[in-house]
Amino acid sequence: MKIVLGVVAGLFYVSFACGQGFRLSGRVTGGDGAPVSDAHVVLLGTGRQANTGKDGEFSFAALAKGSYSIRVQKEGYRSHRTEIRLERDGQQIAIRLDSAMHVLDEVLVTDNHVERRKQHESLNVEVVGRDFIYRNLGGSLMKTLERLPGVQTIGIGSGQSKPLIRGLGFNRVMVVDRGVKHEGQQWGADHGLELDQFAAGEVEIIKGAASFVYGSDAIGGAIDVKPESPPAPHTAMASVDLMGRSNNGSYGTSVRFGGRGSRWFGDGRATYQRYGDYRVPTDTVHVYDYAVALHKQHLRNTAGQEMNLHLTAGYLGERFNSVLYVSNTYNKAGFFANAHGLEPRRVDAGMHDRSARDILMPRQQVNHFKVISRNAVHFGAHHLQAELGFQRNFRQEFSQYVNHGYMPPVFPDTLGIPMGLEREFDKFVYSLNVKDHWETGRHTLTFGFNGEYQDNAIDGWTFLVPSFDQLTAGAFVYDKYRLNDKTLLHAALRYDHGSLRMSAYRDWFPSPVDDSGTQEYLLRAADLHRRFNSVVWSVGINYDPADAVSLKANIGKSFRMPIAKELSANGVNYHYFSYEQGNPSLSAEQSYQADLSAAWQHGGWRIIVSPFYNYFPNYIYLNPTARFDHYYGAGNQVFQYEQSRVMRYGGELQLSRRISSALTAEVLAEYLFSKQLSGAKKGFSLPFAPPPSVLMNMTWAPDRAGNPFVSLDYKLVGRQYRIVPPERKTDGYGVAALQAGYTVSVANQEVHLNLQVQNLLNTRYMDHTSFYRLIELPEMGRNIVFSMRIPVGIANRNSIKE
Repeated sequence: MKIVLGVVAGLFYVSFACGQGFRLSGRVTGGDGAPVSDAHVVLLGTGRQANTGKDGEFSFAALAKGSYSIRVQKEGYRSHRTEIRLERDGQQIAIRLDSAMHVLDEVLVTDNHVERRKQHESLNVEVVGRDFIYRNLGGSLMKTLERLPGVQTIGIGSGQSKPLIRGLGFNRVMVVDRGVKHEGQQWGADHGLELDQFAAGEVEIIKGAASFVYGSDAIGGAIDVKPESPPAPHTAMASVDLMGRSNNGSYGTSVRFGGRGSRWFGDGRATYQRYGDYRVPTDTVHVYDYAVALHKQHLRNTAGQEMNLHLTAGYLGERFNSVLYVSNTYNKAGFFANAHGLEPRRVDAGMHDRSARDILMPRQQVNHFKVISRNAVHFGAHHLQAELGFQRNFRQEFSQYVNHGYMPPVFPDTLGIPMGLEREFDKFVYSLNVKDHWETGRHTLTFGFNGEYQDNAIDGWTFLVPSFDQLTAGAFVYDKYRLNDKTLLHAALRYDHGSLRMSAYRDWFPSPVDDSGTQEYLLRAADLHRRFNSVVWSVGINYDPADAVSLKANIGKSFRMPIAKELSANGVNYHYFSYEQGNPSLSAEQSYQADLSAAWQHGGWRIIVSPFYNYFPNYIYLNPTARFDHYYGAGNQVFQYEQSRVMRYGGELQLSRRISSALTAEVLAEYLFSKQLSGAKKGFSLPFAPPPSVLMNMTWAPDRAGNPFVSLDYKLVGRQYRIVPPERKTDGYGVAALQAGYTVSVANQEVHLNLQVQNLLNTRYMDHTSFYRLIELPEMGRNIVFSMRIPVGIANRNSIKE
């Protein structure tokens, strides 16, 4: 019966089509204007198909007058869909296909690439561009991203922060910069990320287990920082950014310059920022029950400076691309003087309070040098890309020498270590990533390999983590299968191997070991070599049953190797007044996670709900014990790394409503619940667990000259009483912020002006994910941020040569 109906329908269609006299023809070209042959052209909804010839041309005859949707596909190019209105016989159209090369997506200018990226991933993905970064400019890139639901930060003063995704951070969130994993000292709560937010072109946040692509450290998610787009062909360009903040007297500038011929290009950026001690809305803070008076509400010794340099050069061809990035970032900042060391009362307040801009001890300074080579080549149905990376992260922490335990009372001048050098970490990193994207039929396959080698050395008169070498390597296969126009299936499998070799460390001073007075240079960390192997997987689906509805689901397994600190730490953490000990028997963390996402958009409404469930059979955490160390820790409580079963669930809600052509309302909400199911802290939450929050926004942005906008945020944060000792409970709060912007023309040059007022009402509150929250230190008070961006582009086809 089905065959008969099909034949009848076919005959009806042919007889109907023959009665029409309209012809549609077109030409398909690539990005360089060259014709694309053998491209598959489909007239959707009609069953009509055609392939382009050598000249890239195609045609359809005997069509009725009306509207049509055309889809063009070709291996090596992105699928293209366009709408046309056929109104006359012989009508012609031109279609341009963009290369499907993945490594240099940032050079492609497309109107819907963000939505397409979200639609083609089964994990929850957020993508923000430069406009978002400028509107929400914070003291660091991670602080700027904090406005997104599911993203929090551990604030470290006013100039640095580290990310949390759904409550997971440190080495559980991977940060990728220009295709290569950013490697700093991310294991420390006081260690920020050495990234220049002015040099970020676009940032992609993957919420959920992403180990199947990125490997270890992406067990909680990934943040992919993409570079700025290169200059347009045959142009020279420059831009100047100016920025100032009222709270800490911050000022800075970032200047970009560059040019491009047809294929070759080069550009550079230099950034400088300087800031003073920041203010909090209180006159007194309590550092572990000791009252500390603040001079004019300033946190003494929290000033800092930042200097960054970026150089880029490359070749952008139709089939081959190669780009070289060289960058150096330098940060120097003080630690809050009353919250570092062994005794918060032994602080020369008068010396620190004489100036709000000097950077005294205790302080940190970090230099991160990076070279990345990104290359891509397209041949046939394959898109091969490779990244080679070298990084050196050199971090030093300085403090006045304070003896404790059996350390000598006077620092010996023969030691060979500067007296002020408390700790030094020197990391060399060599990276290699290779991927092959292969489109065949309904499959889009990705085969990949990641390899990394680290060489970590230490110095200084204190000890926490030993020197170590680390080698990791992983290979994966990832398939996206287009079942039909509405359904996309995902499946991935990955294998990883890791080797971590830690070096022995002995004290530079002797300690008594028995009552007879025998002394030894005690062994603080032994030689240790651990190997880890893991197989992870992921399966998912994208289902779009209607234009207004989109559904996602993903389940998978991820893993994370324990780090050197978790295995071999044995020293004082001067920021938490604690003594930390590693556990050399720890196994690699395993995680199982299910993610869902449902989106609906219609008539000015947009709703996205993204719940998740996460289970760790062996989560690694730092457990406070009943022991106290008197050899090295001056009687501080001992904390030791252990493992337990952990359950987590929660989600995000995004709701927006376009009230009028100029007025939009938005609600962003997030919730997380975590619980330890075994171990010494059974029944407790996890550290730095963010409380539930709701952000309400109203934005006025009329369609008129200058693109003006005014946006008001009000964020309500619930109390967090589910803690892990020695954490302290935090009360709920509400905080308001204002953003506004306008573009003016000065001497025929656009100038973009942005204004923010953070903590508009100067509210006194404590952020549960803040680094200083343990000493009940409130967040920064009212802060007015003004920024100005002046882009300059000069077309010059004659003087810019290859």
